[in-house]
Amino acid sequence: MSDRKFLILHGKQASNDALRKAVQSRRDTGEDLAVRVTWEGGDAERYVREALGSGYKTIIAAGGDGSIRDIANAMIASEKDDLALAIVPLGTANDFATAAAIPEDEADALALLDGEPIPCDAVKINDQYFINMATGGFGTEVTTETSEDLKKMLGGAAYFLTGLSKFTEIKAASGTFTNNDFHWQGEFLAVGLGNGQQAGGGQRLCPDAVINDGLIDVAILPADMDLLAGVRELFDSEARQDPDYEGLFIRHRVSTLTVETPSPMHFNLDGEPIKDTRFEIKVLPGRLALYLPGDCPLLG
Repeated sequence: MSDRKFLILHGKQASNDALRKAVQSRRDTGEDLAVRVTWEGGDAERYVREALGSGYKTIIAAGGDGSIRDIANAMIASEKDDLALAIVPLGTANDFATAAAIPEDEADALALLDGEPIPCDAVKINDQYFINMATGGFGTEVTTETSEDLKKMLGGAAYFLTGLSKFTEIKAASGTFTNNDFHWQGEFLAVGLGNGQQAGGGQRLCPDAVINDGLIDVAILPADMDLLAGVRELFDSEARQDPDYEGLFIRHRVSTLTVETPSPMHFNLDGEPIKDTRFEIKVLPGRLALYLPGDCPLLG
C-alpha cells in the first residue's frame, strides 16, 4: 500500500498526547500521515471523501466502534477498490478491536501499518454497510439506552447492569429469517448478525465468527425460555465460557439473509440504528482490507 495515510480522530480524543507522539514519530520517519479531527455528525464521512478525493488509499479510524462503522461505511459506499483501513481503538467498549486483538497502545496500533493489509468481508444491510455486527431486539435496546456516564464508570459491565435494571421491561420481537437453506420464524429476544464476534460492550453474540470466510454468523435468542437465562446469555460473558453451560441461541452461517418483521424494528450497526420491516443482508467477500495483527482471532 501507499506510504500516504489519512487518520480521522474522534473529537473527544483531540487532546490524546500518546497518539500525538505516535503520529509525530511516524512522520519523523518520512511517512505522509494527515490528521483530521471530527467535531460534529457527518464529519467522519466528509473526511473520508476528502481523503479519497486526494488520492489516499489508507485511512486510520482513531476512535470507538461507532467511528469505525462510520468510516468503513463511507469507504465501502465510495465503491473504490484497493482501500485499506487501520484502527486505533479509543472508544469505551472497543468491541471490534478487542475481538481482533488490535493493541490498545496507540503506537502499537499504528505499528500494524508496517505490515500488509488483509482483505476482509464487509456486510451490506439495505443501503448501509458494516464490518463488525448488527444487533436487534432487547440487546439493542440495552446498548442504546446505556448512558455514556455509566459506560465511562464501568466500561462493558455497564451494559450488563442496564440489562438487569430493564429485566421487567423485556419484550419479545417477532420475525422471519430466510435464505436458500435456512428458515426460522418466531418471537425472539435478540438477534446478532456477526461478521465480527462481539458488540454492546462485550456481548459475544457470535463467538465463532471470522471476517474472511464470506459468511456472517446468525445468532437468534428465542423468546420461549426463562427470561433470566436469556439476559444471562446476552450479557454474562463469563457464564458463556463455562464448558457446562448450554447455549440458548439458534445459530447458522449464511452469505445472504432476509429478515422480515410485522412491525418496524431497529437493527443497530455499531451505534448506527436503522429501522424497517424488511432487511436484505448480503456479505461482500474481501471488500475492505484491514491492518490486523498476525494472530488476529477473527481471521479464518
